[in-house]
Amino acid sequence: MVKCLIVTESVFQRTVHWVCRSFPESSRMNRAAAKHLIERYFQQLTDGCGNGDCTNEFCASCRHFRPLDKNLAAAKALELFKINAKLCNPQPSNEDDPDDKMNVHYLTENTVCAILSFCEEQGDYSALIRVVGRIFSSSEALTKSFRKDEPTATETPDSSEPTDVDQQEKQSSETTGASSAAPDEGLEEMLDPCEVTVDIAALRRVYDRLLSLDQVESALVNALVYLTPNMELDLEYLDVYETSPDYLNIFIIVLENSNLHSPEYLETALPQFCKAMSKLPVAALARLSRLWSRYGLAHIRRMTETFQQLITFTVVSNDYDGENLVNDDAAVVAATQCLKVAFYASILGGDVDVEHNEDEEEEDGESDELSLHELLGEERLYKKGPPADPLESELGVRPVDSIRPLIPYEDFVNESLNEVVEMDKDFTFFKVNAETKFSFQSCPFILSVITKNQGLYYDNRIRMYSERRLTALYSMVQGQQPNPYLKLKVRRDHIIDDALVRLEMISMENPSDLKKQLFVEFEGEQGVDEGGVSKEFFQLVLEEIFNPDIGMFSYDDDTKLFWFNSSSLENEAQYTLVGLVLGLAIYNNCILDVHFPMVVYRKLMGKKGTYLDLPDCHPVHLFQSLKKLLEYGGNVEEDMMLTYQISHTDLFGNPMLHDLKEEGDQIPVTADNRQEFVDTYADYVLNKSVERQFKAFRKGFLMVTKESPLKYFRVRKPFHLKELLYPLEKTTEYDGGYSKDSQIVKDFWETIHSFGEEQKRLFLQFTTGTDRAPVGGLGKLKMIIAKNGSDTDRLPTSHTCFNALLLPEYSSKDKLRERLLKAITYAKGFGML
Repeated sequence: MVKCLIVTESVFQRTVHWVCRSFPESSRMNRAAAKHLIERYFQQLTDGCGNGDCTNEFCASCRHFRPLDKNLAAAKALELFKINAKLCNPQPSNEDDPDDKMNVHYLTENTVCAILSFCEEQGDYSALIRVVGRIFSSSEALTKSFRKDEPTATETPDSSEPTDVDQQEKQSSETTGASSAAPDEGLEEMLDPCEVTVDIAALRRVYDRLLSLDQVESALVNALVYLTPNMELDLEYLDVYETSPDYLNIFIIVLENSNLHSPEYLETALPQFCKAMSKLPVAALARLSRLWSRYGLAHIRRMTETFQQLITFTVVSNDYDGENLVNDDAAVVAATQCLKVAFYASILGGDVDVEHNEDEEEEDGESDELSLHELLGEERLYKKGPPADPLESELGVRPVDSIRPLIPYEDFVNESLNEVVEMDKDFTFFKVNAETKFSFQSCPFILSVITKNQGLYYDNRIRMYSERRLTALYSMVQGQQPNPYLKLKVRRDHIIDDALVRLEMISMENPSDLKKQLFVEFEGEQGVDEGGVSKEFFQLVLEEIFNPDIGMFSYDDDTKLFWFNSSSLENEAQYTLVGLVLGLAIYNNCILDVHFPMVVYRKLMGKKGTYLDLPDCHPVHLFQSLKKLLEYGGNVEEDMMLTYQISHTDLFGNPMLHDLKEEGDQIPVTADNRQEFVDTYADYVLNKSVERQFKAFRKGFLMVTKESPLKYFRVRKPFHLKELLYPLEKTTEYDGGYSKDSQIVKDFWETIHSFGEEQKRLFLQFTTGTDRAPVGGLGKLKMIIAKNGSDTDRLPTSHTCFNALLLPEYSSKDKLRERLLKAITYAKGFGML
């Protein structure tokens, strides 16, 4: 008989395995979870749940259940799996078991304290381990656990006594009244988006006691492994959150475990949990993000480090290549999606401004005619701009709304992941296959600036090739000579005028030409623009535009930053040119030496400047004065004697008065209206006073970048060449007979490192066409030093397009230094090819 039973169970296991294998590889059903679920149905049909009052007709513990033999039970288990039938929570059946005497159906702080006291008296924690394992492996029991309206351990004198099951059931019915209501009773409306029924303080006290016991840690890990496949199925197929929003309690309770980042969880439990969490609807993830934002910095940082550790652990434990992409790793993808919740919680918990948005210019009406891309079936590849993130939309906050997040943006970047992302394929998923394939560009916070720059490069290049194809097609139809590039021919002595006239004509006659690849030619000079000439063009234009003598921008000696001059005599066209030049530089992958405060970036992305932006651009005098005004504890009106009339200087340094309100000189600043005064003052300085200049600047910038994923970028901090030239030395290659061991090469690097900051910038300008480090630092720059003959009086020369330095083999180190200094000091207009 026993032998027959073993054979039958073996057949059942093979049947389960065959059913799970029948799922296609692309199916969303988790095979392991399906196998686990079928086995649970089989156990329920054969052994029951152990509850004598069970009413589930598909459970052996139910009074009206008809016993089945093993074969019929196996067939019935498969049938119940197909229809997602109800599963019971297993109950202990041994009457001599201590935890059966307690008979708890969910946990409270009192219950845990009672069981702990009982176990300490017995000197045996097996009862606690069984209760914890049973409750933490049951979604129903965990949803009911640690409710706010349960009495705490400090409120109950008899906390050492086990909690009676009848009393727990009574409390459960009171506390879960909302979650048991029918969906049509307005369940969602009854819940504050940030309110949950979990008593967080009590839960943390419980974890402090439980995690101090090694035996309990193993029970928690095993329970989570058992629980998560069922949660994943519940969320994906049964939409359990829609009918019971308290289902979110499970995630809140599990994530309060401060040991989730430990090795015991990383291999199996945490990856499965993240997969289940990623199945939560957007509304639930938004609730979780808002909740974490209220918990403060320490909690969000712990969540961030937990998910980051899982991503790093998974990435370094696997090998990825062009066929086995990290995008297909379910654990990495799920952890990244969970990390997004912490990212937005960090934004919500910091200084955020969702109100002050620039007025958007009216979009051109959509044409009824099909575009060429639509006719060619390529509209997805050239769609306008990056899509809005669903969680971002649900929360009503964007990264650009953040002035200062709780956690720096850099802490969300995972370097291990960035090393294995195939950006060309990821970009294709982002643009074309977003519905079926995961792209890390949908979670740009995790990508480094180097990786995002690759994505921006692909986006720009695709648009350039698109414009080139369109030009070729239109030229064939019209019988004209194709002009696939944006060509600018300028004179060095009139570079601003020439560039302004040419770009203004293009923007008026055919703005799409701005999306072509740029080629610059200096009149009277030989040279093919392979990138270096364009770099020099941009640098020369910016040097002239930001010249203080022109007066378009004012310079702050304290912050070393430029700001729009509200008294400038230049017209809007000049500012449009500046914006256009910056847009073209980004579009053509050129790094520029532009020193703007962060608020300019935020304004370009559609935000207005506020008082919180003043520390970056006007920190010393204006911000500190306004801050003292807000913090002043005395009589503001009598002691400070301020009015709504302010003074500033014009282009020539003459004082001017401005009323922030009509008849502002008659309105005193008081303790009651000082916040309004500060906000109005900041609005005038950052927005209204420079409205004409900035609108023109933004218009030119968006002519080129409006459809670009540029919103994923942040402004980089200034760098110091002292630290960055050493990585350049390590990555430099040698040609023409030179090597890193050549004496002239050793003398060269000793000379370069002895230069001052300004001389190092001149050297970088001479060699590469710009004095800015590329994205990721100078270590990403591939420079070549090639031999250019023996000792001579000739100066070194460079091919800026290829970052190549042609260096003669000078006879002494002193001669090398003298020739090199002369070359880099007088380089503009000659010496660079």
